[in-house]
Amino acid sequence: MASFTHPWRTALLATGLLAGAGSAAHAQQTAPPADTATHKYQTIPDAPRAPWYRSKVVRASVVPAALIGYGISVVDNHGFYSSYDARRDIQRNFPNFNNHLDDYLQWAPYLELGAVLAFGVEGRNDRKNLALILAKSEALMLGSVYIIKVSTNHLRPDGSDFRSFPSGHTAQAFLAASIVHTELRDKSQWYGVGAYALATSVGAFRMLNNKHWEADVFTGAGVGILSAHLAYLSHRHRWGRHPADRPGVGMHLPPPAKSEWQFSPTMLPGGALGAYVSWRAK
Repeated sequence: MASFTHPWRTALLATGLLAGAGSAAHAQQTAPPADTATHKYQTIPDAPRAPWYRSKVVRASVVPAALIGYGISVVDNHGFYSSYDARRDIQRNFPNFNNHLDDYLQWAPYLELGAVLAFGVEGRNDRKNLALILAKSEALMLGSVYIIKVSTNHLRPDGSDFRSFPSGHTAQAFLAASIVHTELRDKSQWYGVGAYALATSVGAFRMLNNKHWEADVFTGAGVGILSAHLAYLSHRHRWGRHPADRPGVGMHLPPPAKSEWQFSPTMLPGGALGAYVSWRAK
């Protein structure tokens, strides 16, 4: 009798162990991270480490660094096509140009973003996290522009003051355009194209109105984009939902509509019969 029941005792014990292990393994595969606030950046689990030149920090800084670098290289009479050369050509072709569109167009990308969200298009972040990113990026941009303006003390082309470098209007416009692009690029790239077109027109109007040099505009664009990128890279999503928890946005799969049980027989070493049981909570 003992020789008959011993395999079944083993099978029952193995069934319990397999059920617990199966549930733990299944939960480990399907459960979302316990605390997304401890991770700065959203990455694919078990993904191989990318080379340094393909890291998020490098990719986020390449375009702003190129714009700022070019702006610095053409300050005053320096560079292949200097700020003085650009102003001379603008004054020759548009001698009496004067409007105030740049004062309003710098905010136009934000209006585009608000209109798109109002019509039900989902952005990358929920409203609460988007508001925090906007506040952080604006603080970074305004602080950077002010510090650089005071430090460089550069005269405007119209001689009105010594706060020319960099262009605050252009920085504001490209900051807003970068946020529009980041929030809506998964829906359509054309949202970002329209926003950057508006921002580019702001920079052009600043030069046409004789308020800024070429160097001011390019550097302002770089500062604006960099401020937005730094705000996104440093955001920890402590409030609201992480993008990974939003269906259609991140890598995380939505939870099941109801609890799921899985049962399958299995053969244990020695020929004993066992069972695999797992349960996934709703």
